[in-house]
Amino acid sequence: MSVTETHVATTNGVSSSNGTASQPTLDVSRMHSLPSEQQDLYLLTFTASLDEHVRSLAKDGVSIQQTHITKELFQVIELSSPAPTRVIRNSIGRCFAEIFARGDRRLLYESINELLGIINTGKGDKESRKKHAAVHCLGEIFRAAGDSAISLSSLTSSSLIRLLKSAQNHVGLRGAIFKALGKTVGSVQGSIDETIAREIWKQARASASGDKAAYVQISACECLQELVKGTTHFDNASDFEALKSLIWKLCESSVAPVRRSAASCLASILVKSYAEDASDKSAPKVKKFSKASKRQSMAISADGDETARADSPSRVSTAKLGLSLSDLLRQLSAQYIRTSTSNKARAAIAQCYSKVLLGLDSTIVEKHYALIAEHLLVDVLSNSSISYNRHRLLSTRNSVQKILGDVVGHKILGETGQVNAARALINNVLKNYPQVAKEKAEPHKQALTGALGVLASLIQRLGSAFNVLGDTCREALAQVLQHPSYTVQIHASYCLRIFTLACPHYLIPCASICLNSLNRELGFLTTGRQTSRRCIGFANGLAAVLSISPMQPLYSSIEISSRVLSLATNLLKSSSNFELRISGAQVQVAWILIGGLMALGPNFVKIHLSQLLLLWKNALPKPLTKENTAQRQAAEINFLTHVRECALGSIISFLEFNNKLVTTDISRRLAIMLQNTTDFLNNITSKRDAIDVSQRITPALQLQDLLLMVRRRVFQCYTKLVNLSPLASGEILTQSNLLSISMAVFADPENHAQSSLGSSIAQSAGTFDGIWDIADNWGFGLTGYVRELVIRPIPGEHNPVLRPHWLPGDVRACGFDDALSSPICGAREHDSVYLCMYGRDGFEELPDPPATEAVNSAIGLFAVALPLQAPRVQEGVLEQLATFVSASSLQRDPGRKAAVTVNVAMALLAALKVTGSETLAAPGDLKHPAVEKILQELLQALIVHQDECIRNVAYEALGRLCNISGNTFTTSEVGVLIDTIVSNRDPNARAGCAMALGSIHSLLGGMAAGYHLKSIHGVLMSLCKDPHPAVHFWAIEAMSKVADSAGLTFSPYVSSTLGMLAQLWTCDTHNEESASVATSNTEIEHPTSDIIAHGIDCMINVLGPDLQDISKVRDLIFILVKQFDIDDMSIIRAESLRCWEHISMYASRQIDFSTYVRRLQPDLNSNQANIRDIAIDGLYNLMRRDAEAVLGAANVQLEDQIWAVLNDSPSQQGIKNCLEVWLGQTSLTKTDQWITRCQNIVTKIASKSVVEAVQPAITQTQAAPDLQDEEVAGFATSNNAKEENQPVPDAVQELLPWRVRAFAVDCLSHLLAIVGRDIQLDPGSSAGHALQNRIADVIRLAFLSSTSDVVELRIGGLKLIDQILTIFGRTPDPDFAEALLLEQYQAQISSALTPAFAADSSAELASEAVNVCGTFIAAGLVTDVDRMGRILKLLVSALQSFTSDAEDSAVGDLKGLSANAQTMVKMAVLSAWAELQVASTEQAYLVDVVKPHIAKLTPLWLESLQEFARLRFEPDISSSTASGNINSSLDTMYSALNRQTLLKFYQDSWLNLVDAIASLIDQDSDFVFDALDGKTAEGTVNGTVIKASDINYRDEPAAFFFVLFGISFEALMTRANNDTPEAREQTLGILLALKRILRPSVSGNAIYQDNVFSETMELFDRLVLTDGLQVQAVIVDIARNLCLAHPSANEADGEDHFSDDIEQLFELTRIVVLVLAGVLPNLAEDTLVARHQLSEEAVSLIRLSLETLVDASNIFPSIIKTDLHACIIHIFATILGTGRCQELVVPQALPIFRRFIQSITRNAAEDSIVTDQVRGCLQRFLSILAYAQRRETEASLACAKNNLLASTILLTSGSSVLPPNESLITKLLDEMLECLHDVGLAKVAANCLRSLLLITPRSGTDEAIARYLIPRLLLFIGDTTQEDPEKTRSLVARALTTFVTTLSQGTQISTALCLILPALLARAAAVGNDVFPETAARLLELASADQGGFKGVVGQMSAEQRAFMEQVIREGGVGAGAHGRDERAAEEAEPTIALKLNFGGV
Repeated sequence: MSVTETHVATTNGVSSSNGTASQPTLDVSRMHSLPSEQQDLYLLTFTASLDEHVRSLAKDGVSIQQTHITKELFQVIELSSPAPTRVIRNSIGRCFAEIFARGDRRLLYESINELLGIINTGKGDKESRKKHAAVHCLGEIFRAAGDSAISLSSLTSSSLIRLLKSAQNHVGLRGAIFKALGKTVGSVQGSIDETIAREIWKQARASASGDKAAYVQISACECLQELVKGTTHFDNASDFEALKSLIWKLCESSVAPVRRSAASCLASILVKSYAEDASDKSAPKVKKFSKASKRQSMAISADGDETARADSPSRVSTAKLGLSLSDLLRQLSAQYIRTSTSNKARAAIAQCYSKVLLGLDSTIVEKHYALIAEHLLVDVLSNSSISYNRHRLLSTRNSVQKILGDVVGHKILGETGQVNAARALINNVLKNYPQVAKEKAEPHKQALTGALGVLASLIQRLGSAFNVLGDTCREALAQVLQHPSYTVQIHASYCLRIFTLACPHYLIPCASICLNSLNRELGFLTTGRQTSRRCIGFANGLAAVLSISPMQPLYSSIEISSRVLSLATNLLKSSSNFELRISGAQVQVAWILIGGLMALGPNFVKIHLSQLLLLWKNALPKPLTKENTAQRQAAEINFLTHVRECALGSIISFLEFNNKLVTTDISRRLAIMLQNTTDFLNNITSKRDAIDVSQRITPALQLQDLLLMVRRRVFQCYTKLVNLSPLASGEILTQSNLLSISMAVFADPENHAQSSLGSSIAQSAGTFDGIWDIADNWGFGLTGYVRELVIRPIPGEHNPVLRPHWLPGDVRACGFDDALSSPICGAREHDSVYLCMYGRDGFEELPDPPATEAVNSAIGLFAVALPLQAPRVQEGVLEQLATFVSASSLQRDPGRKAAVTVNVAMALLAALKVTGSETLAAPGDLKHPAVEKILQELLQALIVHQDECIRNVAYEALGRLCNISGNTFTTSEVGVLIDTIVSNRDPNARAGCAMALGSIHSLLGGMAAGYHLKSIHGVLMSLCKDPHPAVHFWAIEAMSKVADSAGLTFSPYVSSTLGMLAQLWTCDTHNEESASVATSNTEIEHPTSDIIAHGIDCMINVLGPDLQDISKVRDLIFILVKQFDIDDMSIIRAESLRCWEHISMYASRQIDFSTYVRRLQPDLNSNQANIRDIAIDGLYNLMRRDAEAVLGAANVQLEDQIWAVLNDSPSQQGIKNCLEVWLGQTSLTKTDQWITRCQNIVTKIASKSVVEAVQPAITQTQAAPDLQDEEVAGFATSNNAKEENQPVPDAVQELLPWRVRAFAVDCLSHLLAIVGRDIQLDPGSSAGHALQNRIADVIRLAFLSSTSDVVELRIGGLKLIDQILTIFGRTPDPDFAEALLLEQYQAQISSALTPAFAADSSAELASEAVNVCGTFIAAGLVTDVDRMGRILKLLVSALQSFTSDAEDSAVGDLKGLSANAQTMVKMAVLSAWAELQVASTEQAYLVDVVKPHIAKLTPLWLESLQEFARLRFEPDISSSTASGNINSSLDTMYSALNRQTLLKFYQDSWLNLVDAIASLIDQDSDFVFDALDGKTAEGTVNGTVIKASDINYRDEPAAFFFVLFGISFEALMTRANNDTPEAREQTLGILLALKRILRPSVSGNAIYQDNVFSETMELFDRLVLTDGLQVQAVIVDIARNLCLAHPSANEADGEDHFSDDIEQLFELTRIVVLVLAGVLPNLAEDTLVARHQLSEEAVSLIRLSLETLVDASNIFPSIIKTDLHACIIHIFATILGTGRCQELVVPQALPIFRRFIQSITRNAAEDSIVTDQVRGCLQRFLSILAYAQRRETEASLACAKNNLLASTILLTSGSSVLPPNESLITKLLDEMLECLHDVGLAKVAANCLRSLLLITPRSGTDEAIARYLIPRLLLFIGDTTQEDPEKTRSLVARALTTFVTTLSQGTQISTALCLILPALLARAAAVGNDVFPETAARLLELASADQGGFKGVVGQMSAEQRAFMEQVIREGGVGAGAHGRDERAAEEAEPTIALKLNFGGV
C-alpha cells in the first residue's frame, strides 16, 4: 500500500516529520498504476491530505490556492476509477465548504454551475457515482456559502429534483439529493422561491412516505424539517395537517432512526408554531381540513378525549399556525392515545414530546410545568385506551416519567425549578387524593402512579435540597398510601423510601405515622369496613422506610423496629382467630413487615432467627396428600397459597440481606421448607376451578396467579440459597426434581397458559413477525434476561450487562425505544419485595411480571443445578431440552416456539456461566463427552438461527463451552464452524458462525486460542469482504473480538487487517449510502462504519507502544481516525475519541499535545453521554500527567467547560477526578487562584427568567436560616453588597446546584489540608502566605456554606472553619503583631456555628460544630474565660446535658435525636473537652476552662472508652441475649445492630480521650486515679474531687487499665500494615498515650502478666520492624520505663537465683537492641545495611537506646548482669568499629559508655567477671585501633581517635578492676606513646595520656600507669630528635606540670620536680628561644605547686642551670604581655608574673 508524499503531516492532533505547505496534487497516472485494491487507499490518502491542507490554510492562503484546490476537487469528482465513495465525497465536500466559507467566493458560481453540469449530463452507474459526489458537494457548498448563491438556488433545486427520477435505483444518491436540498433550503431560507419550495415539499413528502429505503426517508424528513424551520410557506394549518399525517405514518416504521427523524421534524414545526398568546380556541383550526382528521377527532372523542375539539371555525388557508402549549401537546396526545397507534409510534411520539420540550425556552417549560404534567398524567397516562392494555400502560408510564423526570426535571429545570415542579406535583396531584374539594376531581390511579414516579426522580436529583418540601411531601404520601390500588401503594411506598433517603430526619416520623395508621386500620379489620387494602399500603410503606435504616443509622429507631416485629409476630399468632379474608390480610401485613425488617441485617435478625425459622416452618409445613388437598375448599386452597407466597417473600428478603447467617444448617432447614412448598404446588396444579371473587384473598388474583407467584418465589429462594451456600448446594438440589420442574416452566411447549388476545389473533391470522414485537407483557413465556441483543446477568453473576457497544448513545440515554426491545415491561408493583432492595447490586431495573419472573428464576435455578448433577442426569436433561425445542407442537405455535428457543439458549448460556465460575454458585462440571456433544449440537443449531438475538446468546454460550471443554473440543468446534461457513451460503448462518469464532477466541484468550488464530483470521478476513451486510457486519465485529483477546499474538496480522478495514471504510457497500435498498436498510440499524472504527481501535491496542516505531501503519491509522473525527455519526466520533485516547497513551510524542487537548474540548459539551464520558476520560488521563500543561494548551474556555459539565451532571465522577488531580498538582503554587475559583463556584449566580408561579420560587440565596444575630446580619450584608447592587432585570437569582457547590467546598477543604501540611513543614511557605492573605474570603465562603439550607454544605462550611482555626489559630496579625490574625473574625465564626445548634439541625452538623467550638477555644483567640461567650456556654451546656440522666439529651435547641445520633454528638462533646484538656498542658488559660468540669469529664471519658472497648471486642454480645427475655432493655438486645455505626463515632474520638486521661495521669491528679479505679468521689471542693481512700496502685492495676490498654493495643495491631501518613501519625499518638498508661500508678503489675507481656512484646517487635524512628523512640522509652518499674528491679542484688521475671527483662532489652540493630550498621548478624540513614533523629534514637540499656543493666539481677554487660560492650565496640558512626554517633555514645563503665566497676574490685569483661573490652578496642591505623578508609583516622578516647575512658573509669601489671594496659600505653609521632593522632594521644596522668584519686593501677608513663614522657620532652609532627611536646609538658599539682605534698612533689624541671630546661636548651615563653610558664606552675620543694630543687642546681632558668623566664616575656605574643601565651603569662614576683623575693 502506498501513502502519497504530498500528505500533510498534521491530522487533528497528529504530527509527523513529513510536514509541507506545498499544494497537494493528485497523480492520476501513479494511482492507476497501483493494484485496484490499493487505488482506493491512495485516493483516500490524497483526499485526506487535501482536506487537512485546506483546513490548515489561513484565510488568505485559501483564496490564493482556491483555483488549484477546486481543480483538484473536480478531478476527483470526474474520476471513473476509482469512483468517489462516501468517504471521498465527504472529504471533497468539506474542502468545497472550507474554501468558500473562509476564502473569497469568486469561483462560487462557476463551481456550482460545473457541478450542475455533472448532475444534468450522463447516464449509467459510473455517471451516477459522479453525480452522487456532485450532489453532495453542492449541498456542502450551499451549506457554507449559500447566502451568496441565492440566485442559483432555484436552478440547483430544480436540477436536484429532476435527478430524483433517474436515481430510483440508487438509495445513496436519493438520500444525498434530499440532504443537498435541505442544505440549500437551510442556507437561503426565506429567499427560496415558493414554487420550488412546494415542489421540494411534495417530493420530500412522497419519498418519506413511499420510499422503501430508510436512508431516503431520514433524508427526506431532514429536508422537510429544514423547510419548516427556514421558510414560512408551510406555516398554515393545511400543510401542518398534511405533514402530521405523514409523520404518523413514518412513526410506524420498524427502523428507529426513521422514527427519530420523523419525531424531530414534527417537533420542529410544533416548536415553531408555539405562541404564548395563542388561545385554546384556535386549536380546532388545526383539525378541519380532511375527512381523515375529522374521523380522527371523532375517534378521539369516542375514546374519552375532550369533545370540544370537534367544534371548528371555517377554514382559513392562509392563517398562520399558532398553537398554545396545551393545544400543542394535544396534537401529540391525540395520536398517542389512538388504539390503532403501534408501540413504535408511541415511542416516536414520546421522543417528539422530549424534543418539543427541549426546543421550547426553559422558562416556558418551567412556568407551565403543572400544565405539562397534568397533560401527560391525565390526558395520556390515564386515558382508557392506554390503561386497558398492560404493556401499553407500562411503556407509557415509563415514557411519561422519563419526559417529566429526566428530560424536564434534569435537562431543562434548574434546582429551583425542580423544587417548584415537585411542589406542583404534590399540591396538584397527590394532595387531591382523597378528594378535598368538589371542583377538583380525584386523580386517576394511573395519574397518581405516574406522579409518584416523577416525584421520586425529582427527590433523587434534589437530595438534601428537598428539605423545604419535607412536611408537605410526608403528609401527601401518608394520604396516598391509603389508596385502594395496589399499584399506587407500591409506588407511594417507593417514593416514601426515596424521600426518607434524601431527608433522613423524616425517617422516624414517617415510620411512626405508618405504624400508627397500620395499627388503627388493623383495629377496623373486624368491623366490616374494607380496610385490608389500606393495611397493606401502610405495611408496604412502613417496610420500605424501615429497610433504609442501615443506610441512615443516625436516624433509625430500634424501638420502632422492635414494635414492628412484635406487631408482625402477634398478627401471625392471632390470624387463626379470624375468617380467611381477614386472616389473609393479617398474614400478608405480617410477612411484609418481617421482609422489611430483614433489611436491618444480621445483627438484628440473628437475635430472632430461631423465632423466624419457627414462623417460616409453620407457614411452609409439609403438605398433606394429594387426595386430601383435592378435598379442601377452593377458598382454603387460595388462602394456603397466599400464605406461602407471603412467607416466601420474607425468606427471599432474609437471604438477600443476611447471607452471613446462612450456615449449612440454616440452608438445609430452608431447603426442606422449599421442598414442602414444591410438593404443595404439585398437589394442586391440576385444581383449576374458578374461585368466586368474594372468596379470594386478593380479588384481582385467581388461584393460578397465586400459584405462579409461589413458583416464582420458590425458584428465587432456591437460586439464592445455592449461591449463598455452595458447600450445601448439592444436598439442596437433590431434595427434589428441580431440573424437571424448572424446565417445565421455561421450555415445555405446552406450559404457557397465559396468552394475550393480541398475540392469539396475530398467530391465528398468520401474521406473526417475531417474538420481540408481541408487546403483550407475556411473550409466550419469554425470559426477561434477553432483550434483543442485550443479555442481563443472572443472579449471583459477577459480570455486568452484555450490551453491544454500537447501540446509539441517545437511545440508551433517553430510553424511549427500550420498551420495544422486549414484549415485557417491568414495573414496581410486580414484586413488592424489591421495595427493600432498590440501590443494591442487581436491583436497579424494574422487576418483570410474575409469570416472566417465574421463567427467569427457573432459568437461574436450572443454571446452578445442571452442573452439579451426575453426567447421566445432565445428558438426559439436555436431551429433553432438545426434544422441547424440536417438538412438533411448536410448529403450530410460532410464538411459543420462538420463546422456547430463546429460553433454552439463555438457560444453556447461564449454565455455562455457572460452570465457568462467573457466578457465586458452585461451578460444578459439564465436561463429560456425551454432555459436551449434546450441548454442541444444541448450540450449533442455535448459531445458524434466523433471529440474530438468539444467535447472540448462542455464540456467547458456545465460547464458554469451548473454554471449559479443552483444546480437543475447541479444535473440533472451530473446524465445524469453518466448514459451515464454507458450505452454508445462508447469510445468517455465516454471520452466526463468524461471531462464534470471535467469541471462542475471546473467551479462551490469546494464549489458549493462539493455535487457532491463523485459521480464524483467514476465515474472518474473507467474511469481512462479503457483500451481504449481515455477514460483513458480524465478521468485522468478530475480528475485533479476536484482536482484543489475542493481544500481542495478533501483531503479525495487524497490517493486513488494517488494510482490509481501510478498504472497507472506503467502500459504499459497507455503509448506509449503498445503492441497494436491503444493504442500506441493514446498515442503518447495524452500522458497519462503527464496527470498522472499533476495529481500528482494537488494532491500536494490539500495537501498543510499537505504534511509535511503525510509521506506515501509524500514518494510515491517523488518516482513518481523522476521518472518524468528522463523521456525521455520533457513535463513530465516540470511537475516534477512544482511538485518540489510546494513541496518546501509547505514542504521545506522535501527536500534537495542544491540538489533541483542543480536540477534546468540544466533546465535553456533547449532548451524547457516551461521547462526553470518553472525552472526560481522555482529559483526565492528560491532566494526571500535567494539569497546567493541559490548561495552557487548551482554549480559554476549558475551565468553564469543566465546571459546566459538573453543573450538568453533579454526580459525574470523571470530571471530579480531573479537578481533584488539578488541585493536587497546583494547590501549593496556585493557592490564590484556587481560592478564587472555589469562591466563584460557591457564589456564582445563574439568572433565569421569572417564573410566574402561584407560589414564590425557592432560591438558594434565601435559604439561610434566620440566625437572630446582628453579627450574621452584618456579615451577610457585606457579603451580598455587590450582588444586590447588580441589576437583574426580570430574573430571579439562583445559585449553582448544591452538589456542585459542595464539591467546590470540598476542593477548598482539600486545598487547606495540603497548605496546612506545607506550613507545618515550612513556616515560611508561599502557599501559606497566599492563604493567609485570602483568609477573609475563605471565612466568608465558609460562613455562606454553613448557613445554607443543605446539610452537606453546612458541614463543609464548618469543616473549613475548623481547618482555618487549626492552621491560623495562633498566627499573629501581620499588621498588628500584638493581636492574632483570626481575632477580627470571631463574630463571623461564632455566627456560623449558631445554625448548627438550631432545632432544624442534624446530628452530623451539631457534631462538626462541637468540634469547631473546641478548636476555637483551644486556638487562643480569646483567653479570658468570661469573654468566651456562647461558644463555651454551648460546650458546657452540652456536657451538662449528657451528664444528666435525661433520656433526650440536647445540644442547644437540637432535641429529639435518636440514640445513635445522641451517641455521635456525645462523643463529639467529650472529644472536644478532651482536646481542651490536652491543650491545657501547654496553654495556661485553658486550665481555668477545663478545671471546673474535670470531675465530670473523667468518668465520662472512661465510660466512653469502656463502651468503645465493649463494642470493639464483644461484637456478638447481642447473640447471647435471648430474644424472649422481655426484661432485657432494647439497647442491650440490639447492641450489635448499631455496633458498626457507633464504632465509627468512638473510633474518631477515643484517642483524644486516652490522651486526656494520660495528661491527667501526668499531672498526678487525685480524681483521675479514683476514676480509673471506678470509685466515686465522696465530695468535691471547687471542682476538685476529694479522694475517698488511698490505694496502692503499684500492685494492682486500676479498674479501667485494661480498657485503656486493650483499645490502644488493638488499635496498634490493626494499624500495623497501614503506611499512610495519617496512620503513622495516629500510631505515634497511640504509643505516646500508651507510654503514660503503662505507669505503675495505673497499670500496677498487670502489664507483667505473661500473656499480656508476650503479646505486647510481639506488637512492639512488629512496630520496630515496620515503623519509623519516632515510633521506635517511643517504644524504647516504654521499654525503659517497664524495665525500671519491673518487680524484679526491687530485689536485692546479691540474690543468687533465677526469677520468672528475668525473661521479661531480657525481652525488654531485646526490643531496644532490635531498635539499635535497625539503625546501627554492622550490629545485626546479617550483612544487610541499616534501614535508616544516620540522621539527627536516628542519632537521637541511638543515644536513647544506649541510655536505656545502661539504665536497664543497673536493675538486672546480679546473676544475669554479665550477659547484658557483654551485650552492651559489644554494641559500644561495634559503634567504635563502624566507620559511618564515627562522626555523629560516637560523640553521643562516649558519655554513656563512661557512665556504663563506672556503673559496672563500682564496688567490683574483687569481681573477676567484671575484670574479664573490662579486659575483653580493652582487647577489642586495641584490635579496632590496630585496624584503624592502617588508614584503609576515610573514616579510619576518626575511628582511631575515637578508640583512643574510648580506651582512655575505659582506663580512667574502670582501671580499679584491672591488676597493675595488666599487659593490655601496657600495650595500650605503648600504642598511645607511638601515636605521639603519628600525624592526625598525636594531639588526641597527648590529651589521652594527660587524662591518664591526672586521674584522682588513683588506684594501684593508676599509679602503675603513671609510673610507666612519666619516664617515657620525660624522654619524649627532652629528646628533641624524636618526631613531633603535631607539636604535642607542649601538651605533654603541660600535662606533666599539671601532674605535679595532683601529687600530695612532700616527697612525691620533690621527686617529681627533680624529674620534670631538668627535662623542661633541657628541652628549652635544645630548641631555643621559641619555647622560652612556654617553658617559663611551666616553671612558674611548678613553683606555685610547691614553693618549698621548688626552692630545694633550684638550690641543688648548678649556677649555670639557675642562670639559664632565669634567662628562660626573663626572655620568655612573662612580665610583658604586649610584646606581640599570641593570645594563649598572654593568658598563661598572668599567673607567671605573680609567681615570678614571689620567686624574686626568695
